[in-house]
Amino acid sequence: MWGAYSEAFPEAVAGVPEYTVEHFGDHARLADELLELVLSGRKRATAELVDDFVARGDALPRIGAHWIACDSSGEPRAIIRSTDLRVGPFALGDAAFAAAEAEDDGSLESWQREHRRYWNRLSAARGATWSESQEIVFERFIVVWPPEHRDEV
Repeated sequence: MWGAYSEAFPEAVAGVPEYTVEHFGDHARLADELLELVLSGRKRATAELVDDFVARGDALPRIGAHWIACDSSGEPRAIIRSTDLRVGPFALGDAAFAAAEAEDDGSLESWQREHRRYWNRLSAARGATWSESQEIVFERFIVVWPPEHRDEV
């Protein structure tokens, strides 16, 4: 997938030394549901705890960085490029961000409820306790590949 994208848009990857390969969510059903929201054009944002990046030994995303989004079986389905990043506490998540994440009904209330559940679950799995004051990476992105799902750049 990266090779096809690089060949079609060499200027977009010039000087880009790496990309990440990952999936959304923490279990197969969620990974596939969130990826389908991306492929449908509805989901253009995601949020992740800084502590989860640190626990995995991953660098925080950078604006312009690419990642290959896979489904739950590990099959690459889309290449995403980060367009905006903010780092801050839970309260930084606003209605516009919740709508861009497009999960559940897209409201701020459901975003808050579901992310509280999600981050409590992930933190507990690491043996930690989550709090709303912890730093979160709020990331907006565009889909750059495959062509049938590509956003206007």
